[in-house]
Formats: sequence, C-alpha cells, structure tokens
Amino acid sequence: MSRIEIAPEVGDDFERIFDHLAQYDPGNAARRIGEITQAFDVLKSNPLIGRPAPRNKRELIIGRGSRGYVALYRYMPEIDTVFILAVRSQREAGYRRS
Repeated sequence: MSRIEIAPEVGDDFERIFDHLAQYDPGNAARRIGEITQAFDVLKSNPLIGRPAPRNKRELIIGRGSRGYVALYRYMPEIDTVFILAVRSQREAGYRRS
C-alpha cells in the first residue's frame, strides 16, 4: 500500500473550494471537502490510476460535472509514496500553481 502525502499548498485549494461551496451549497461544503479527501484513498492501492499529466505527474478525477474535481499528484515508486500537489474543480481552467 502506497503512502499518501498532501502538500501544504493544497490547504489553499481546499479553502478556495470550501469558500465557493459555502456560497452556493452551504449545507454540504464540509461534507464535500471530506469526499474529495476520501477519494485520495484509491491511490493507496492504485497509485497509477490517474491519467498522465505533464512533467511525470498524474491527475485523479473525482466526481463529475458541477461536483467534479481533479487532484494533481506525483507517484514516487522508489519510496512508494503519492504526493497530492493541487486540487481544482473540473470546471477551472488550470491549477493555481504549476
């Protein structure tokens, strides 16, 4: 089982997502953030499940449509660790950081 590490900057992504959800769906904002983080668990047993992304990274698709998100990550097989680097809505054009 691979280990999962979440970069500190992902906290900024969750704040942005939470603020947006709190504005449009306040009753479910915290639950939705929990669902996103819970989706990371699939990477423990399937670290290469995400679609390939530039610079040896991958993207995990979480949900779909207006409730869909994308997590950018890098898997380091040498240490069997997945590093979650960024999270964004599927409707956003790109990540805040590259």
